[in-house]
Amino acid sequence: MARKAKATITDALGRTRSATRASWGKVREIKRNGKPTGRLQASYVGPDGARYNGPMTFDTRGDADDWLATVRGEIAREVWIPPHEKAERRAEQGRTLAEYADTWLRERKNARGDHLRPRTLDEYRRLLRRPDPTKAEDKGGPLAPLLDVPLAKLTPAKVRTWRATELDTGKKTQTSRAYGLLNAILATAATDLPGIVNPCIVKGGQSTHTGRKVIPPTDDELDVILEAITPRYRALVIVAAIGGLRYGEATALRAKDVVVETAPGGSVTAVRVNVGRGVVRTAEGIVPGETKSEAGVRRVGIFGPDAVIVADHIAGKVDGTKQRLIGDALLFPSRDGVGFLAQSAFWKHWNPARVAAGRPDMPFHALRHYAGTRFAQTGATFAETMKRLGHSTPGAAMRYQHATDRDDELAARMSRRSTTA
Repeated sequence: MARKAKATITDALGRTRSATRASWGKVREIKRNGKPTGRLQASYVGPDGARYNGPMTFDTRGDADDWLATVRGEIAREVWIPPHEKAERRAEQGRTLAEYADTWLRERKNARGDHLRPRTLDEYRRLLRRPDPTKAEDKGGPLAPLLDVPLAKLTPAKVRTWRATELDTGKKTQTSRAYGLLNAILATAATDLPGIVNPCIVKGGQSTHTGRKVIPPTDDELDVILEAITPRYRALVIVAAIGGLRYGEATALRAKDVVVETAPGGSVTAVRVNVGRGVVRTAEGIVPGETKSEAGVRRVGIFGPDAVIVADHIAGKVDGTKQRLIGDALLFPSRDGVGFLAQSAFWKHWNPARVAAGRPDMPFHALRHYAGTRFAQTGATFAETMKRLGHSTPGAAMRYQHATDRDDELAARMSRRSTTA
């Protein structure tokens, strides 16, 4: 007598099983010491072939079947993931901004594959700083209110509210920088962590400006500054205003970085300044490093009377020292002659000079703006101006070109017809 074939059923995934498993998955009664506990456990075989138990026990068969139906639906929609991975995702999404930012700061690299530079790292940590519990008035960094918020709960609304509150403090530039950092951190989180979406969607959120403009000095104002400033710092003003060097680049210069060119009679015709490093202030003090970007590595030529000022400085013809600078000697050292010149120490010489020029508002960085504007006025192309100032992006270079009062002169050049009396 032929054996009767077993009845079968096909589940939602097209798999054929014995009809004795009347429902998808299994439900069994839990016993303890051989006695029923009144609780039920559900389990199922996942698409990976492994059997998984439910995360909890159930009171009734109906509750267990409902849970199994939910899992079966996830599998049918191809959104199912193993329970352990789901738990890991929940844990990742539960990480706070502070926890994730700490990892981000350690692992963050630039386009060249380098870790964050000391000055950048210091600035980011300042923006993320928690309040000092010993100081009641200390509010911490601008991102402090968001540090303990889980990543999954950082919504666009929460970010907008935080940003609006920070802007109300009047610190627009700081808020802009903090928003930019938050955006960078959460953009990485959205790539690394499933289920995380970057909530930083405020249009122009990191482009907030104070409205204050850096106004470069006029030629006359620059002449007054050069006359008024302590003689040993005239060359520093020149390499910034004519060479376009940043303060950190200028104060990192050593004698070997400058080549003096002379005519047959010995008069100075030019100096060539090789810019290849910079210094920055960090929590550990002033430290040397690379230029702000790869474009910052450059050679800058300075000519005429300006070149003579730099050459005289190297030759020791200022302050009556007569001490020639050679080799690794810093061009603009601190008082001890060997350390880097801090901006706070230089300010004592810079401030009286700018006041004498009638420009108490002018930061030292305005000299770099002067360099960019004057170089462009000579007819230099945009790319040439970018190269001289060491800019890596056109947007940065544009900020260093200012309109002047040469409208009549330029309009006259533009005229296509000459007039006769």
